[in-house]
Amino acid sequence: MSGMKIAKLLHNPAAGDENHTREELIQQIKSRGFNTIYHSLKEKDFLRVIEDEVDFIIVAGGDGTVRKVVKKLLERRVLDKNFPIALLPMGTANNISKTLGITASHIDIIKSWINREVKKIDIGKIYNFAAANFFIEGLGFGVFPRLIKEMINVDEVLIDTPEKEIKYALHKLKQITSTYEAKYCHIIIDGDSYSGKYLLVEVLNMTSIGPNLVLAPDADPGDGFLEVVLIAESQKNDLDKYIKHKLNGMDSKLSFPPIKAKSVVMRWGGHMLHVDDQLIMLEEDTIIKIELLPGVLQFLVPNK
Repeated sequence: MSGMKIAKLLHNPAAGDENHTREELIQQIKSRGFNTIYHSLKEKDFLRVIEDEVDFIIVAGGDGTVRKVVKKLLERRVLDKNFPIALLPMGTANNISKTLGITASHIDIIKSWINREVKKIDIGKIYNFAAANFFIEGLGFGVFPRLIKEMINVDEVLIDTPEKEIKYALHKLKQITSTYEAKYCHIIIDGDSYSGKYLLVEVLNMTSIGPNLVLAPDADPGDGFLEVVLIAESQKNDLDKYIKHKLNGMDSKLSFPPIKAKSVVMRWGGHMLHVDDQLIMLEEDTIIKIELLPGVLQFLVPNK
């Protein structure tokens, strides 16, 4: 190996706990043979330049941080070099890193970059929609956007650790689900109609969203397909049972399989939508058109 590999470290200083100070992070990474160029994600232009000597980009933060960095990478020119992303998960849910099997301790994750495997990851492209033009985790309607809305004004004291936050979110979701009225969704998946009344409509790229709700357990974000999860009024009990099990720390699966998709066109009867962890309020009658863009991103994943 000729010299030390150089990584650009993009860090969300608000994520994680005290063990993840800038100095300690850099030290941990350096001790495994990687030099770093550090940027805090609080800087406005954290990714304006990617130096020639950079081998890969490290994202230290949660799912929202990953989205922020990917957004910047997607804005770069087509001919610009494509940099693999290494994740150091520090968020609450870490749905992206969990889907990619990046769940070891930080020291072990950093060690895994030495004999790294690069995995190509798809994204969902959203057409003619000003509020957001892509997603990494998922996009959807129904109980989940409502949950995001409810979580916005929660007292910080109630959710001061990731565990508390996830538990609180599950409790909230259980309440929302019990009273939520299913809404009509006009939905066409790869040319076939699945229109009907639903509590939840999710187009997913990762296995889980939000408080680690595993809606598409077999999703592979690099297989060239999105997974569409539709939960109808008649399946309310199943969803309720699933949330209850999660609250009690039990492993549980939803009993309805997702539909594999390359393109989805939807019109929802309500006014709320989420794209990854962002809540978006819809104007009247918006048609959301999504297509899968295969293999756009590269992530470093542990060797199988």
